[in-house]
Amino acid sequence: MPPVSFAAPKTILVFGDSLSAGYGMPAESGWVYLLTQRVQSKFAEYQIINASISGETALGGRNRIRQALQQHRPDIIILELGANDGLRGASIKSIHDNLATIIEICRQNNTLVLLVGMQLPPNYGITYTQKFQAVFAQLAENYQIKLIPFLLAGFGDKHEFFQADGIHPNEMAQHQIVENIWEVLQIMLDDARIAARAEH
Repeated sequence: MPPVSFAAPKTILVFGDSLSAGYGMPAESGWVYLLTQRVQSKFAEYQIINASISGETALGGRNRIRQALQQHRPDIIILELGANDGLRGASIKSIHDNLATIIEICRQNNTLVLLVGMQLPPNYGITYTQKFQAVFAQLAENYQIKLIPFLLAGFGDKHEFFQADGIHPNEMAQHQIVENIWEVLQIMLDDARIAARAEH
C-alpha cells in the first residue's frame, strides 16, 4: 500500500547496547541500518534513530532515558538492554527494576515499547540464566508490551555467526536479527497505521 500522505513523520528509537550499536562492523552492516531500509520501504512515515551505546547497562539506560525521549520524541522505542548486566552477574532484581523504570518512563511519554529479550551463555549457571531470561517475559506481561523473546534466535548457538570474541554477532548474523525484530515490529506498525486512519 502507498504511504499514508496525512501521516506526520514518526520516529522509532533503538535504545540498546553493543548488539544494537553495530560493534565491530561498519554501520551499514548492522541490523539497525538494515531494519531502517526495511521499514522505510513499507512504512515510509517512519525514521529510525539509533541511540545505542556499546557497554550500556540497564542502569545506564535508566539514567539517560528521559533525555533520549526529550531529544528524539519517539513513537516507538526498541529497548535492547540487560545483556551486559547479566554478563557482569548483576542482581536479577536490579535488572528487572531498571528495565521496569525505563518502560514506565516511556509509557508516561506515550512511547510504545518493544522489549528485546536476551539469554546468557550456560556457563553462568542454570539458576541465574533462567531467572535472567524470565525477566523479559515478566516485564512484557506486567506492562502488556510487545516482546521479541530472544534477539539472537536462530543462530545464538552457532559459532560461525559470531565475531572472534564469541559474544558479538558478525555481519552474517545481522539479517537474521532483522527478521527476529521485524516479525513483531511489523505488527506494531500495522496497528499504528490502522489507528491513525481511524482517527481521520
